[in-house]
Amino acid sequence: MPKILGSSLAEHRERTRTALFQALCELMSHRSFDKITLSDVANHAGVGRTAVYNHFADKEDLLLAFMEYEAGRYAEELSRALAGMEDPIDRLRVYVRQQALITRHFHFPTSGQLADSVSQGTVGRLRAHGALLTQMLSSILADAMDQGLIPAQEPEQVIPLIHATVMGGRPTPTDPERRLAYLESLDTFVLRAVGARRPEHAVPTIPHPHGAEPLEGADHPGSLRHSAVG
Repeated sequence: MPKILGSSLAEHRERTRTALFQALCELMSHRSFDKITLSDVANHAGVGRTAVYNHFADKEDLLLAFMEYEAGRYAEELSRALAGMEDPIDRLRVYVRQQALITRHFHFPTSGQLADSVSQGTVGRLRAHGALLTQMLSSILADAMDQGLIPAQEPEQVIPLIHATVMGGRPTPTDPERRLAYLESLDTFVLRAVGARRPEHAVPTIPHPHGAEPLEGADHPGSLRHSAVG
């Protein structure tokens, strides 16, 4: 009989799912998604292969659940942190910085190698998960325009450009000094792009969100926080 993880069946199911997410995350940091099997995930998680099918129909179902788990936690924590800031320009700066620091497996691409390894239906669902962040950024820009802090512009046009700037370019450097210089340049560039004056104060700090890399250093392997939309 399989070993029960936790004091109840519900806790066992949650721990098993978390272990499978952790395993997928770690495996994806070393090999492409199409080279990973459900047996690999089960073995890495230390659970039986049949346990995977008790939770997920197939590998793509696991990928989607993993993204929902990670992206949901990240968006909730970032939204909570931004809610405490009155200045929309500061909220924009924090949003951009956290998107630049988000770990690479969070940015599941809707094109490229990973997208080529999954069905079109999965690609569409992956893209839909970006709606949470789009709504967040749209609200920030709307507030900035309402307060006359940036010129009137169409968020539908501007948001993809901001996301392309932050997520579509080079990876954020891992060396602490180069990373800070890159983030400072990114802050300046995005504020100029939307027509905002750059404040003299630094980008406000927020509690380290789930799924984001630390500002001062590189990834640390083996953690869900350091291996997860790219």
